[in-house]
Order: sequence, then structure tokens, then C-alpha cells
Amino acid sequence: MPWVFVLIWSTGFIVARYGMPHAPPMSFLAVRYALSITCFLVWIALARVAWPAGRSQWLHLAVTGVLMHAFYLGGVWAAVKAGMGSGLSSLVVGLQPVLTAVWLTAMPAGSGSSVEPVGTSHRISRRQWAGLLLGLAGLVLVVSRKFTAGGPGDTATALNLSFAVLALLAITAGTLYQKRYVRPCDVRSANAVQLMAALLVTAPLAWLEPESMRWNAELAGAMAWSVLGLTLGGSSLLYMLIQRGAAASVSSLMYLVPPCTALIAWVLFGEPITATTLVGTALTAVGVSLVVRPVRR
Repeated sequence: MPWVFVLIWSTGFIVARYGMPHAPPMSFLAVRYALSITCFLVWIALARVAWPAGRSQWLHLAVTGVLMHAFYLGGVWAAVKAGMGSGLSSLVVGLQPVLTAVWLTAMPAGSGSSVEPVGTSHRISRRQWAGLLLGLAGLVLVVSRKFTAGGPGDTATALNLSFAVLALLAITAGTLYQKRYVRPCDVRSANAVQLMAALLVTAPLAWLEPESMRWNAELAGAMAWSVLGLTLGGSSLLYMLIQRGAAASVSSLMYLVPPCTALIAWVLFGEPITATTLVGTALTAVGVSLVVRPVRR
């Protein structure tokens, strides 16, 4: 499941490359959420899936939906639209595993504010810290070619950096919040609730965008994969991974997204893979393995 998730999630920047020139970010995401909700509702009806029990679970799922869909995806797409390239945006959002680990370490074990079940340990071991830092170093190497290429798309401005930081904080907070407050329930109905909340936030922002969507084959293909692959597939896998795994271990998988994206870009667009990229990929893989490997008691 983790490897399938990384492979699917890595196509996000590929979708942006196809769809961004033809659609403003909030409009694209609003249509994506609406179509995804429709698909989930049909799936739920055919499979007779149970909805989450209790108002509190609906509220918790709505919060995670706003954080992990509306704010995270909205922040990333807005940053790219505002001139930030995939290299810098990957690097900013790639700080999530370290930020998650810092939060987990700061929270006292057994406290009610912990994102892990009360009474369990969530301390990050020295080996896991080494893995997090090693993965971050590998991530920097993987995206370094984006900076050395000198393209105008990898420059930071106050505006696009604010969007990227918003996305970073949102995906981190959403992961921690879901792990703490969302009880296990069917992933299909849970995703539907999350997307409904995300649509309520995104739709008004889309209405304010002056640019309109220009439908063509590239935009239609990007939208289809966003709905079927990224949302129905990737978001569902992320939900299950958070429910089943430790927050730091799940977050560390995000380190593998930029190397996998580089491989996909090489296959689809012929973008070169340098020796630096290969070394960075190897460091990232080793770092993630150190984080996700079970701690011996």
C-alpha cells in the first residue's frame, strides 16, 4: 500500500503541468472535488456503505477535509500558479515529516493533546531522527537541479512562499488531527465527507477567480486522472495509511514523492535524471527505511 500511494501521489505535479496552463487553481480543484464526490456517492450507494456515526465524526472529518484537501492542495496549486516551480514547492512541502516529528516529540507522552492514543509512546527515536534528516538531505539533492537550471519558475516571492507554507502547515496539521480524532470508518464515506467540506471552502474562491477554464484534451485528461487516480485512489490510500500507521512514519513517505516524480517526468517528458538525482533518491530511500522500520523494544 505505501508504494502504490507514493506512485499515485507523485503524479500530482504531472497533473499540474498538464492542467495548470488551461485552468485557474481553485476552479480546477472545485470541479475535481465535485466530480470526486459524485463518484464516491455512486460507489457508496452501490456498495451500501455506512456513513460515519455521530456528529462529532462528521465534524472531525470536515476539519481534515478542509486542511488536507482545500488548504493543502489549494496552497500547492496557488503557489505554482503564482510562479513557484515544482522544485521549490516540493522542498517546502517536503518539510512535513520533520515538522510532524518535532510536534510529536514536543507533546508529552500520555497527554490528552497527543495525536497517538492516550497512554502510548510516540517519541521519535534517534534512528528515526537520523532517517528524517537523511531523507531531507536526499530531497534537497533531488530537487537541486530545478534550482541550478536557472528557470524563472523556481523563484520565491512573498506571495507564492506564503501559499506553499500554508500547504505545508495544512497537510501536517491534517495528518496529526486525523490520527488523533478521526475514528476508523469506511474510507469511501469518510472521503466523501472530507471532499464536501473542501468543496464548501474552495467553491467561493473559484467563483472569485477572473480566469475561466479552457477545456481541451490536456485539461480533460488531467481532470480525469485527478478524480480517478489522485482522489479516489491516492487520497483513499493516504486516509488508510494514517489510520493504520504512526504519523511520523506515514509523513516520511512524502520524501519519496519528488524522486518518483522525477522518474515519471523522465519517462513522459524526457527530463534528464542526473547523478545527483540518483544519489538523492538513494539517500531518501535509506532515510525513509530508517523511519518506518519498527522500533525494537
